[in-house]
Formats: sequence, C-alpha cells, structure tokens
Amino acid sequence: MPSGLIALLDDVAGIAKLAATSLDDVAGAAGRAGSKAAGVVIDDTAVTPNYVMGLSPDRELPIIWQIAKGSLRNKLLFLLPAALLLSAFAPWLLPPLLMAGGAFLCFEAVEKLIEAMGKGHDVAQEAIQTHSSAELEQQKVSSAIRTDFILSGEIMAISLGTVASEPIWEQAVVLVVVALLITAGVYGVVGLIVKMDDIGLHLAQRTSAATQALGRGLVRAMPVLMSVLGVVGTAAMLWVGGGLIVHGLHEFHLDMVPGAIHHLAEAAAHALPAVGAAADWIVNAIGGAIVGLVVGGIIVAVLHLFKKH
Repeated sequence: MPSGLIALLDDVAGIAKLAATSLDDVAGAAGRAGSKAAGVVIDDTAVTPNYVMGLSPDRELPIIWQIAKGSLRNKLLFLLPAALLLSAFAPWLLPPLLMAGGAFLCFEAVEKLIEAMGKGHDVAQEAIQTHSSAELEQQKVSSAIRTDFILSGEIMAISLGTVASEPIWEQAVVLVVVALLITAGVYGVVGLIVKMDDIGLHLAQRTSAATQALGRGLVRAMPVLMSVLGVVGTAAMLWVGGGLIVHGLHEFHLDMVPGAIHHLAEAAAHALPAVGAAADWIVNAIGGAIVGLVVGGIIVAVLHLFKKH
C-alpha cells in the first residue's frame, strides 16, 4: 500500500512538472507571438484614439470600452476559430490572407494621406454635421471595430505563424493569451491617452506649483501627441501592410522586391555595426512602407476609376 501511494505521488509530481513545462512553453510562445505582432499593436494603439476625437469627453471611455469589447469579440469568437481551422486544414491559405489584410491596411493609409492633404475633408465635415451625436458615436464605434477586425486578424495570423508547429491545443491557448493581453494593453493605453487632457486639468487645479506645471504641460502636450499618433498610425499601417505583402511575396518565391529590401537592410547593418539591428529594422520598415505606399496608391486609383464609371 505505501509503495502504491509513493508511485501515485510520483505520477502526480510528473504530471505537475509536465504541466509546469507546458505553461512555460505557452508563456514563451505567447511572448514570441506578441513581439512578432508588435508592429500591428503599435498601429492599433496609434489609430484608435482618432475615433474619439470630436466627441463629448464624458463619452470617450464608454466608446473605448465598446471598441475594446468589439475587439475581443473579433479575436475570440471569429478570428480564433478561423485561425485554428486554417492551421488544421488549409495552412497554405495563411500567406494570401495576410497579404490581403496588408493590402487593406495600405489602402487605409493612403486614404488617410489623401484626407490629410485636404481632399475628403469637406465630406468628413459634412458627415459630422448631418448626423446626431448618437449616430456619429455609433458610426465611429462601428468603423473602429471594422478596422480593428483587420488589425486583430493580422495579430492573430502573425501569432499563429509563430506557433504553427505546436499542438493545436497549445496554438489555441497561445492565441487566447495573446488576444487578452494585447486587447487589455492596447485599449488601456488608448484610455490613458484620450483622458490625458482631463488628468492634466485635474492636476493643474492642485495646490502644488510643480503639480500644476505638470498638469498644464499634459494639457499642452495633448494636441501634439494626437498629431504624432496620427502620423505614427498612418506610417505603421504602411510599414505593417507593406511588410506583410513583402513577406507574402517571399513565401511565393517572388523574391525580387523582398530580396532587394533584404540586401539593403544587410548592407545598412554592416555599415553601422554599433546599431546593426536597429539599422536592419529601419531599412525593412522603410522598404515595407514604400511597397505599402505603391500598393495602397494603386488600390485607391483603381477604386476611384470604378467610381467615375
């Protein structure tokens, strides 16, 4: 009887070690997947604050909460099952789907650039004037969730690519962890960003001179930060979208453009050994952004031609 108990305890200890190892594997895989999707996460964080601009301050956090719930629903109810089905039955579909998502990001970025240059501003202003605040809010939430669907799809697909060789249960757990952590991180940061001016106003009313100065600095910095985020968001759309297209071309052995970018990145890394990794990343990002600009421009031009006809 004691020997049987000892054997049972040994089995329990072995199972516990196996579980701990599995959890370590999942945590490591989730970390790798999150870092691979970092570019899209930056894009998501930079793009989302623009959806609450021009709305009542007391509606900012409720709107962000609605977008965050929509984002989590996108990831867990739609994208996670689709990703697992793709992994199990049609892994060959992943590269073209990533390229299609990348092309959409490029198109969105070029549209934003055209709007920033003045074209389309009157249309946007007219839309604001002809909708009630409730309609405008719902329109912005729906638009944000649609954009998030693409960005979340890229995040889940990139994450899946990181763990594609792992068992299906580990893929599922990693994707759930990535979905929860990235959604919480992105929309937590977005919430802080959009309420930064309110925090600054609160601090400016305190008695401490240093606190007041900090508060006034936050209020003054808010418009600058929103402008910077707009630029970063558009740039991230281009480099992430273009990068996905470049990677897809490489997967299909169409290596003229990917090869040229790779050689330029290697040359930059060798020329600047002290910051080799940074130089390599910058050249790849610029190369992806140029490809994104070209692809997005072509899509916009084709769509405008169809509209004229």
